[in-house]
Amino acid sequence: MRDQAKAWASNQASVKNFRAMRDSGTEQRFDAQTWSEIIDMGWTGILIPEEYGGSDLDFLTFGIVLEELGRQLTASPLFASALVGATALNIAGNDHQKQLYLPKIVDGSEILTLAVDESNRHAPTEIALSAQASQSGYRLNGKKGFVLEGMAATTFVVATRTNGAPGDTHGITLFLVSADSAGITREMLSTADSRGYANVTFSDVEVSVEAALGEIDGGWEALDAILDRARAGLGAEMLGCAAQAFDMTLDYLKTREQFGQPIGSFQALGHRAAALFTGLELARSCAEAALQAIDEDVDIVPQMCSLAKSRLSDYLHEMSTQLIQIHGGIGMTDDFDAGFYLKRARALEVRYGNAGFHRDRYAATLGF
Repeated sequence: MRDQAKAWASNQASVKNFRAMRDSGTEQRFDAQTWSEIIDMGWTGILIPEEYGGSDLDFLTFGIVLEELGRQLTASPLFASALVGATALNIAGNDHQKQLYLPKIVDGSEILTLAVDESNRHAPTEIALSAQASQSGYRLNGKKGFVLEGMAATTFVVATRTNGAPGDTHGITLFLVSADSAGITREMLSTADSRGYANVTFSDVEVSVEAALGEIDGGWEALDAILDRARAGLGAEMLGCAAQAFDMTLDYLKTREQFGQPIGSFQALGHRAAALFTGLELARSCAEAALQAIDEDVDIVPQMCSLAKSRLSDYLHEMSTQLIQIHGGIGMTDDFDAGFYLKRARALEVRYGNAGFHRDRYAATLGF
């Protein structure tokens, strides 16, 4: 799987292709041909049971694919739909919902994405978007911000509040909401990493009781589990982004000459490279441990996912900064690819909780 993903991403979906996609200004922020090839390779079905058309593999396998795509900054809805969306259905969906949506995720006709955050920071318990009971089911009112693949999505998994107040874990309910429902408006966001985000507004959006994903008022446990799996998958992509940044830096240290010798031979830069390599290996251990914890269904999944996201956020921040610094002036120009990695790093660091959020959460899981 790694060989397949590495070869395809390097040849068919490299940073060069990402640059072309960015320059094209496409609203969906990914290339349709790239997405079609990902579907054809079967990666959209990695986490989906065979009875629904998937291959029923594991999160570590999916992480391997995301790592290689992260190396090349390959843009697609794979993470948002085939990992986060599919996981929501696997965890909280009933048989009818799974039969309706999972085969379509596999063939790419459905792009399912999670709409959870409502402010500029990740605060999943602070959900305020209301879902009030109506004659036909529930009526949704409120806003979701920075929804991943928000413009391309065909269905949203919307975290709503059916009871209680923001900050309460009780009273959260997940709903499957068609993106073309009356009352939904989407605003495309232009971000530094040139990916697909949207602010989504729900104004008197009617959904049926059957659209509830899991229990009414009891959606927090499912949402928390979905987010942990999203964080672990994101950690794998961050690992790939960091690993490529390290390889680019190391190659530059070996080839850039100053005073008649490669700059990597200078002790200060050699020590810096060694420290970055050590950090990369520690980050890899954390990322893979989180994915394995999910696959083995151990009790410490939240702890391992927060450890991984915190470690990867810190390391990717440092590695992307060093990539720019060691390359000197050219690292800041758009003609060179280093800037893409810096921008993507800053976006990934805050998605589903930054390092500070997860350090606090990790400590809480240990009883501090």
